[in-house]
Amino acid sequence: MSDWTSLWYVWLILLMVFLLLLCGVSASCIKFCCRKKRPPVESFPRHPCELTGIGIDSDSTAHSTVT
Repeated sequence: MSDWTSLWYVWLILLMVFLLLLCGVSASCIKFCCRKKRPPVESFPRHPCELTGIGIDSDSTAHSTVT
């Protein structure tokens, strides 16, 4: 069986995995804490909608030219 100290690349890979996990956990905690302190903000402000209606009766010229 090989001596674990001679396998430096295994320790390097384990260290990198540990650091990535540590960064992910700390980033998640920071994001969670910042979201809790800020009041919720709407992403898009609401604007009143305008609706335009055009009435066409059966006596209009546009209707008679189509039929």
